[in-house]
Amino acid sequence: MTPKTPLPMPVIITLMVFFDSLHFVFGRLLWPLVPPAVSSFFIMFIAAVLWTAIMGVRRTIDVAVLRQNLPFFGLLGFLLALDLVLGYASVEFVDPGTAALLARSSTIFSIGLGVFWLKERLNRPMILGTAVALLGVFVISFQPGDYFRVGSLLVLVASFAYALHTAVVKRYGEGLDIGNFFLFRLWATVPFALGMALLSGEWVVPVVGEAWLWLVVTAVVNVVISRMVYYAVLRLVTVSYHAIVLTLSTVLTVLWSWLLFGVWPTLASVVGGTAVVVGVSIVTRFRGKT
Repeated sequence: MTPKTPLPMPVIITLMVFFDSLHFVFGRLLWPLVPPAVSSFFIMFIAAVLWTAIMGVRRTIDVAVLRQNLPFFGLLGFLLALDLVLGYASVEFVDPGTAALLARSSTIFSIGLGVFWLKERLNRPMILGTAVALLGVFVISFQPGDYFRVGSLLVLVASFAYALHTAVVKRYGEGLDIGNFFLFRLWATVPFALGMALLSGEWVVPVVGEAWLWLVVTAVVNVVISRMVYYAVLRLVTVSYHAIVLTLSTVLTVLWSWLLFGVWPTLASVVGGTAVVVGVSIVTRFRGKT
């Protein structure tokens, strides 16, 4: 089912870019207050309860969607929990701007999944773009200091998990009602996020009011609003155009990092991040011409 969009296309795309740019910013804001794995669980739980209430009021919950697609939602739940936990953990080691630059490598992972799983073909510009982006990833990841390497590894694994999730959704989830898809996608993530929080050895129930405030704000903005806009746009435009537009969110994240935390990426991160963005742009520009 194609979602109805009461807003003009430029407006909804601008909203997607804006909200997407806040992902690592919220992770950095929560990091001093709640352990990453724990915050990931509470964020997903709050978002799931909120969306259930919305769907319940509208009387549009269809449990058959879950029953008929249980393995699909189970896989999504694991991948999304892994992405959120590792992504939020990465901001302990790298600034949000650098994390966002490196996270754009998810497009390259998507291309790889398309080639090896969906049997898509690469043309020469796409191969060139992939090489440029991978060079950028190498430059960012192998800066002096173990912190950068650990942070880069966390972002890369998280990016791969999200890219795999996107490929699975494009292949098996396109025909599902978007409201019920999002509902069961949220609830499928909750048990995996809880398991990761318990296994982290850092389980704690937040007692500070500020922590709960940011958890609720993050659940509403970074999950419910951001991801609904993300999926709505994904159904309305091509994957290539979607990826190109999301590249703009990286620039905003760098600016957020500077304005809110006074942190600017290192020169190597800027050079490597620029290579990633350029490489991704080349790949997505020529992807539709394969």
